[in-house]
Amino acid sequence: MYASYKKHTLNFRFLAGTSRGVLRHKDSYFIKVSQDKGAKLCAWGECAPLRGLSVENFASLEQKIADVCDHINRQEISFEDEAAAYALAARLADEQWPALRFALETAFLDYFHGCSRKIMDNPWSESPFQPISINGLVWMSDKQHMLEQLKDKLANGFNCIKIKIGAIDFEEEVELLKFIREHYSSEEITVRVDANGAFNEKDVFRKMDTLAQYQVHSIEQPVPPAHYRLMRKLCAQSPLAIALDEELIGVNGFSRRAELLDEIRPQYIILKPSLLGGMESCREWIRLAEERNIGWWMTSALESNVGLNAIAQFTATYQPKIPQGLGTGQLYHNNIDSPLLISDGKLMYQRNSNWDFSLLEI
Repeated sequence: MYASYKKHTLNFRFLAGTSRGVLRHKDSYFIKVSQDKGAKLCAWGECAPLRGLSVENFASLEQKIADVCDHINRQEISFEDEAAAYALAARLADEQWPALRFALETAFLDYFHGCSRKIMDNPWSESPFQPISINGLVWMSDKQHMLEQLKDKLANGFNCIKIKIGAIDFEEEVELLKFIREHYSSEEITVRVDANGAFNEKDVFRKMDTLAQYQVHSIEQPVPPAHYRLMRKLCAQSPLAIALDEELIGVNGFSRRAELLDEIRPQYIILKPSLLGGMESCREWIRLAEERNIGWWMTSALESNVGLNAIAQFTATYQPKIPQGLGTGQLYHNNIDSPLLISDGKLMYQRNSNWDFSLLEI
């Protein structure tokens, strides 16, 4: 097996606003695996950590990727099943490198399945395909632009809308919710909001009461991580369902994860393989959540179509019944062309379309 990598900067089509600032571009590292150096048939994985969220040491990340590729090239590496592929990824990238582990899992599973972008057996990427229902995301901006995004998502058939809040005036954000409810009931349109930890103990309960007036389905990470007492109180007393997101990052090991869920008792958890240590790690979170009757959904973390494809195939194995957060394929000017298609609020895999990795020629 031979491995190499290529850094590629993805450029947003718009200013992507969050409560932590505005995103204009992001770096991803694409790992290429083949039988030997000159082989045309190859597999791909994407390492796409997020600054300010991921636990990676960004100053050492590229060197770590180079070292892993060098290790693969110097060893006689092979694996006979998917379990061995996951185990190899875990050995090469420990808990300090969750996005790299996800990239290696993806590349190894792609390689195992014949370098066809098939990551695992699932009904989504096979023919006839089964689309995955996804939420339409409204990014933070000024009120008018957020309203334009909202109208666009509704016009394009999304029946679940996720609105990022916490950056502009709260009353203006509430106006967006009011607009939705003036035109659609909660049975017609599900509304999720994501605060990215923007609220504090002084205002969070008041704001949650206000949001509840508009039949908001759930709120992601209303307060910053590690405020366990406050988060536990919110989950017990809030009129809205609480979904943990950033709270899960850096929490490793079965017992630590179980303790976190037992202490806070959220209604939902949000799973992002690039931030949580890959697909096998997310499986553990899902098992722990389901044992406690805690709901979950999967969300991409601004990956290109390479990472999104892997996450979607992984998600499809669970045959999800609620919308997932897998709409990142339309974010970038210079994404990797792929068979992924979003239509009528659903993510689909077009078997008659091809991948184009010319942007990543190494």
